[in-house]
Amino acid sequence: MKWGALIGLMLCCAIAQADQRGVNVVAQGRLQFKSGAMAVGVSPPPASIQRVLIILHGRLRNADTYLNSAEKAVGQAEQLGTTLIIAPQFLNEQDVARHQLPNDLLRWKGNDWMAGGLSTGANPVSSFQVLDDIIARVSDRQQFPEVKEIVIAGHSGGAQVVQRYALLAHGQYRINPRFVIANPSSYAYFDAQRPMAFDPASCPGFNRWKYGLQNLPAYAAGQTPAQLEDHYAKRDIVYLLGQQDTDPEHPALDKGCEAQTQGPYRLLRGHFFFDYLTRRHPEGLNQRLIEVPGVGHDGSGMFNSPEGLKVMFGQ
Repeated sequence: MKWGALIGLMLCCAIAQADQRGVNVVAQGRLQFKSGAMAVGVSPPPASIQRVLIILHGRLRNADTYLNSAEKAVGQAEQLGTTLIIAPQFLNEQDVARHQLPNDLLRWKGNDWMAGGLSTGANPVSSFQVLDDIIARVSDRQQFPEVKEIVIAGHSGGAQVVQRYALLAHGQYRINPRFVIANPSSYAYFDAQRPMAFDPASCPGFNRWKYGLQNLPAYAAGQTPAQLEDHYAKRDIVYLLGQQDTDPEHPALDKGCEAQTQGPYRLLRGHFFFDYLTRRHPEGLNQRLIEVPGVGHDGSGMFNSPEGLKVMFGQ
């Protein structure tokens, strides 16, 4: 399989930097789209690519960390011979400036990429459209004839991205992905119901995107809230929650009022959202909530747990 010719990835050693004002490592893989080039980390391609694992970083944009964690999980699952890992890196303007990166490299303002916002530059594109394009690329039978399974996974901030993308994602896939949402700080709800009592007047943004369906991004144009919920309810989604992720003062926990309406800490927020979802769709969902014993807010611990390996690799 001529990997470089198939998806245009140009790989070399990663650039390591100590500067804390930008990402420490810039992924050197490139996926070329109409709107520009996307930075990606990628595992060594196996001879037979039957599964693609797309692993998403969080606010730190540390794609290398998540690529390494995913490679460890693939090794534990003994799936190195059939699994390709792609770790997109959603760089921001600061990263591009500090590392003097090419002008055609896709970048976003601040954390806009986390909510499906548009990239900056001459040809703005939603971060969610980039995920659509990656999935379409690896679903192409001519380029990847053996791919049978696509998994999109994220932990913490990356899990927030996976949940929002699963909600807004467009149309039909040739291969329906499995979405693995591990320990996010918050979720996008479908209406104004929340599990915690609060005064809406004191938290006016509680139902705005990315916590609710008001003020949706441009990527969602043409889809009504009812359609979005209907599509979401049909998705193959696993909520993977660490049983020890129960610290209401965790430094990376979203403590804004919008998130606090969803519960005091991540484990409970996940249970509250799943209960809300099952009440709204009592006819049944293709979705599961799985707790991971003995693990707190630890991405590698979650994905390399027996529960994480089973979810991602069917073991």
